[in-house]
Formats: sequence, structure tokens, C-alpha cells
Amino acid sequence: MNLKEVLKMADEMVFAKTGQHLDNLQEAILQGTMQGEKYTKIAQEIHCNESYVRQVGSQLWQIISNELGEDVNKTNFRAAIKRFQISNVSNFAQDVVAIGNFNICGEPRHPPTHPPNKETPHQDLSEMPELGAFYDRTSQLQTLTTWILQQHSRLITLTGISGIGKTSLAVQLVQQIKDEFEYAAWYTLDEFPTIDKFQSNLIQLFSNPEKPDFSPTNQKRLPLIKYLQKYRSLIILDDVHNLFSSGEFAGKYKPECEEYRSLFKQIEKLSHQSCLLLIGWEQPREVTQVKNQNTPIRTLQLKGLDIAAGREILRDYGLAESDNSETLIHRYQGNPLWLKSVASLIQELGGGVTDLLPNDTILLPEDLKDVLHQQFDRLSELEKQVICLLAKESQPVDRAKLLENDIIPVSDLANALQSLSRRCWIEKQENFYTLSPIMKQYIKTRLSHLTKIDNE
Repeated sequence: MNLKEVLKMADEMVFAKTGQHLDNLQEAILQGTMQGEKYTKIAQEIHCNESYVRQVGSQLWQIISNELGEDVNKTNFRAAIKRFQISNVSNFAQDVVAIGNFNICGEPRHPPTHPPNKETPHQDLSEMPELGAFYDRTSQLQTLTTWILQQHSRLITLTGISGIGKTSLAVQLVQQIKDEFEYAAWYTLDEFPTIDKFQSNLIQLFSNPEKPDFSPTNQKRLPLIKYLQKYRSLIILDDVHNLFSSGEFAGKYKPECEEYRSLFKQIEKLSHQSCLLLIGWEQPREVTQVKNQNTPIRTLQLKGLDIAAGREILRDYGLAESDNSETLIHRYQGNPLWLKSVASLIQELGGGVTDLLPNDTILLPEDLKDVLHQQFDRLSELEKQVICLLAKESQPVDRAKLLENDIIPVSDLANALQSLSRRCWIEKQENFYTLSPIMKQYIKTRLSHLTKIDNE
């Protein structure tokens, strides 16, 4: 049997049923089946999870079963498609139907009326950063892969304090799974992220002139959600916090960015096979952090690296052999950016960790202060008040303790704590809240600076 013709027939069946052509994985399953390969080998060849390959295969056999009017599976597919070819010979007497190596009609081979529609995946990753040193995030990478490829999550937020490694993790993820999608795109939102620009860029990507849908005589463009329904796509939006207002609780849209809310709601509610990954310091308010397996929305909040990965960073700065390297990693919470900043300072000063960081000393390099300034300035006034109260406490405190100050009403305090938690500014242990040593030192330094200015 001719593999090309089989793929063409299967593509026509799938398109007739779903309105979509075979994707890379479906074609690989059909090709492997024709070659007598097991799912295990097919999964290995395309670097994909075997259980997901089986799931897609099962769906594919069901579609073909419906089109052929008989029960088709991986075992009997070759026989079923052969019977289909034979039974349809009389319906296209002048067409070529190949069985084995001879031509039934005895006519010269005609080019297929509809050539195979398999296309190379379309990708716009020009704004995606290069993948530099990638420190171990194996479990988080597997979690995201499972959510996207197996659980078919439609909207995922990847959050965490600045420098924690969100973008690096996303780049690694995209490199691994981008070819599972017909389209893949990465866009970084600037300070003026109008939805018109974003939608225009994406629709331009979908509007490939090679596609018959977008011939010069057919210039009508569909709403973005229609393309996400029609083509399996992976879309990444980096720096999504630029959609939200400064001086407000986390996740409040700027007035000019409200249309993004409607888009995110469509992506969540409407049926499609695409995935939108949002990366940033904040996430939309409608995306809850409470785990609910019954929704197509997921949130992954990144924490610091473990000791082994932290030592990899320090090794690059000649500090790996330090006896206090583990203490340094804990003190800076395993945050890659923070570790690199303080390690660079120590290296430039020519001292060691023990010399420059005796006891509980915390260094705040200027570049690290700049990063924290940028995020602190986004906080609402209520959040800043809570932060200043926590900075004065030597131990974790509960809400009752915070209310003793008689400064913030109960309802406002609850909202401020929720917002700060979503921004990853505070740590919560059961019902107690605290600031990390870095945050405490930063707030004390900032307050000292402001007091000095007032006195002058």
C-alpha cells in the first residue's frame, strides 16, 4: 500500500469530520502503524509522552471508524483502509488506486486532486529570548508539559518574583513542545500592550498566503479565537504584568487593556485545542491560584532553586567551594537573579562569602535594588503599609497581630495579603505571614532612605 495515498485518505476523513487536517502527531501515528511499529517506538521517535500518543491515537481511530462505518483500531487499520480502497475503485474509474505495486485501472498515474495538506508548523519565536544556562527545573517542566499536552489546559499562568526563572523555564518548555503544534508564537508585552497590536501580529501569522483560506480575493479576517479553534496553537505572552495598573491590588487591568480580559475568558470558556501561557509578576484576577482539576486553567508559581542548582550558579562565579555556599543560597532564597547579583558583587570585591557576609549580614547590590524598586513601586498604598508592618516583625505574625496596629481595616487587610501573596512578596505558613530576609532588608533600607530625605 502507498503510504502517501493512505495519509491523503486519512487526512480527508479527519478534515471531513473535524474541519482540520492531520497534525504532526496524527501523521506520525499513521506512519508508524503502517510500518508495524508499537506506540512505544512511535513516542520515542517523535520525543513525545507515550500515554499522550495512545490518547491521540484512540481519538484518531474513532474518527476513522465513523467515516468508514466499521470499528477501526491500530491492529486492523491496514486491512480496513485496504477494504476501503477496493470498495471505492468503481467510484473513481479514471483515478489511480494503488494496491501492492500495480495499478488497477491500468491508466497513467494522475496527480492527486488534493495534494497532501501536511505543512511545516508555523512559528513566530523572534521575541523569545535565547536559552542560556538552564538550571534544574525538571519537575516544573514536566508539570507544564503534562498540563499542555495531556490535560489540554487552555490558559496557564507562570508567576513568581522577578528573577526566579519564569522566562527561562518557558523557553525550555517551548523548545521541547513547539513542534506538537501547528502554530507557535512568543510575544513580549511592552508598557503599552494594546490588544490590537497583539491580535494583528497573531492573525498575520495565521494568514499565511500559502493557505487557500487567505487568497488575495479573500481578505476577511476572523476573530482571533476562531483561529485558535481552527489551528492547534501555542501562544506565549511574556511580561503580562504590563497589562495591569500600578498602585492597585494585583491583576487590575489598565483601562486600555480591558479587552484582554474578554480574550482570556473566551480562551477559557470556548472549546478549542490551543494553549495560552501567560508569564509575569502578576496574573489576571480571574485566574485563581486554588487548584481545581475541573477547569482548563492552571497556575504555576515558581519558588527558588534547590541547593544543587544554586551551587551551579555560584560555581560560575568561583564561589562553589565556599563553606557557606548553602547558607548563601538559603539567604537569597535560591533566586537565580539574586544569587548572580550577590555572587558578582562578592567576586568583584575579591573576598569570600564568610568575609563579606558574616552572621546574618545581607548585601543588596544596586542592580538588585533596582529590580526590587520596580516591583515595590507597583504596590498599592495598603500593600506598602502591610509590608512595612511585616518588616518590623522578627517572627511570622497572623492577621490578628497585624490588626493590633489599628491602621488597616479587616477587609482591606485580607485583600492586601491576598494581593501580596499573588505577587510573591510575602510568605505564608499556615495562618502566619512573614517577609523573606531579602525583602526585610530592602524595606528597611528604603525606609531609612526616605527618613533621611525627610530630615533633610
